[in-house]
Amino acid sequence: MKRKSCLAVFFLMVFAVLLAAAPNSPEQDWTHFVRIAAYGLKADNADQIVRNARDSHVFGIEVDNDIPGRYESFLHPEEKLAAIRAVAERAHKEGNHAFVYIAGLECITANADRSAHSVAKDHPDWLQRKITGEPAIFGGGSAFWIAKGDEDVWISPYAQEWRKTYMERVRQIAATGIDGIYVDIPYWMTHFDGWEDTWASFDDATVGAFRKQTGLDARRDLKLGDFSDPHFRQWVDFRIQSLTDLMREIDQTAKAVNPEIKTIPEIYPGIEEEAVRVGADVYSLYAVNDAVAHEYEFGNGDHMAASRTPFDWFRYQIGMQTFRAFAEGKATWILNYSWDGDPKVSAPEPMRNLFMSEVMAGANVWDAATHVMSGSNDLATRKQVFTWIAAHEKTFYRPRTAIDPVGVYFSPATRNYFTKEFLRSYQGTLLLLMQSHREYQIVTPRTLGSFHGKTLILPDVRVLSKDETVALQKYAGNGGKIVATGSLSEALLGQTNVTHLADSPGARYMALAESRFEDCSPNSEKNFLDGLGEGEIQVTSSPMVAAQIASVDGKPHVFFANFQGLRSKENAVQTPEKHAEVTVPGKVQGHFLPFLGDEATIAGRFENGSTHFDLPEIAKGAVVWFEPTRP
Repeated sequence: MKRKSCLAVFFLMVFAVLLAAAPNSPEQDWTHFVRIAAYGLKADNADQIVRNARDSHVFGIEVDNDIPGRYESFLHPEEKLAAIRAVAERAHKEGNHAFVYIAGLECITANADRSAHSVAKDHPDWLQRKITGEPAIFGGGSAFWIAKGDEDVWISPYAQEWRKTYMERVRQIAATGIDGIYVDIPYWMTHFDGWEDTWASFDDATVGAFRKQTGLDARRDLKLGDFSDPHFRQWVDFRIQSLTDLMREIDQTAKAVNPEIKTIPEIYPGIEEEAVRVGADVYSLYAVNDAVAHEYEFGNGDHMAASRTPFDWFRYQIGMQTFRAFAEGKATWILNYSWDGDPKVSAPEPMRNLFMSEVMAGANVWDAATHVMSGSNDLATRKQVFTWIAAHEKTFYRPRTAIDPVGVYFSPATRNYFTKEFLRSYQGTLLLLMQSHREYQIVTPRTLGSFHGKTLILPDVRVLSKDETVALQKYAGNGGKIVATGSLSEALLGQTNVTHLADSPGARYMALAESRFEDCSPNSEKNFLDGLGEGEIQVTSSPMVAAQIASVDGKPHVFFANFQGLRSKENAVQTPEKHAEVTVPGKVQGHFLPFLGDEATIAGRFENGSTHFDLPEIAKGAVVWFEPTRP
């Protein structure tokens, strides 16, 4: 009895350490707890919008009232500013928050075919251009939001006259009292048909800014698309930095008027090649804005939850967990889509799957109909899910901190220059860890210095800055184990505690997953996984269940997302997971919260200094957490 009592006291001390290590950060602001829906804002519908939001448990109201993205209001914003002020005041009376949509570098002139004035007619020097000089002008049919007869143009962020007026509009919007400014796709034009490989823009203002910064002529000194060309790499970096600087200025301009206002760019590229091409890199943008809204496609062009396979869902988890690592405590909003009329699948189940996958990753949800921003495919389902999330928001949105993780390094520079090779290794490594239910932590150049896990994996990391190299050498010198897979930066060759695997287990596993995901198992890379050691918390479950282990307010949590049995456009109801197990050090009791269900206390078996739990059935998803029992 005395020995058992001492063990219990010891593990109470372990939990006390976890509690002491819980972040003492300031109270989280409203951006961390939003449950979003979008509405078109007019001069007379503010009351209706806020009432509708209240009735469907929306917290965080997006209103579409685009001042700088429409040429008429870019010049004369007064009526739209009054509408923004009205909806902000009405939302605040209800205890809600509202944010307003504005375009980034896109501007539409309505009925330009019948007007003497348009952006292109009045300011041709503002426009982005191909290297051949062709301007970024588009008409009806180029995208679903461009009406027949309208003119759609994409403007260079270096068009100084435009930028001056744009920032004035940002100041005016901030002065209305609105809670946030939501900036839609601030991109270089490389995503419309015929522009994908242009690496624009080569307008005079942009080319001049690049020459001033580098001394290079972008029209003559680059081998476009050749990542072995150091000059082209400078162009890649310049384009990313240009859009990051634009969003930084928007944020600073708005906060100079209203220090409490939040800026949120909407970005569809995630961690893949598209981020480099359009120049909007979420890793960079998180550092200069309050949150990022992700319209995340993860490379296959079909966002619909109803269309996803289990492999797609795991790739989605990898993307979202990477965003959460980039955010460093800021909020991650997900604008994604569930259903678009698939005849074999009805709307509610894909909606629930989408919401479940996002909330288990710690991301904020957004309900929208089909592939637009507003509406809902099933309002009753929105109400059900939003009500449940509101009741448990702290469980999912309080900061998650690592306990005993394996680190996986995301190298922005390697992703920029060696996209395919790096991503296959990076995503495959995370897929292995997720499917084997190991605790992982995604580490970036900004968080490398604070990483304290015993092992850090560098998945085909080929480019390291001097600061990164010094931080890695310090980590290894302090006893941390670095496992470099695939290519390795020369700076780490021969370093103590650095193991180099010439092949990449992650890349191998990604190839296997792409060929037959339903049959692949992380056991195919058992030697690699065994070499990483085991974490403090042990999780056993189907490889079709993703699990994230983290501490929330000092209590160990495991977040489960079940993707067993899902079939693209055929079945959106999971095969329940009936055999999940968790083993936790110490004598503890558990709390189990199934998605859309009620919390229940669960008991485990205390053996050999740990408590083993056979979890209840997990239908779609669940979270379980633990706290010590008294001696």
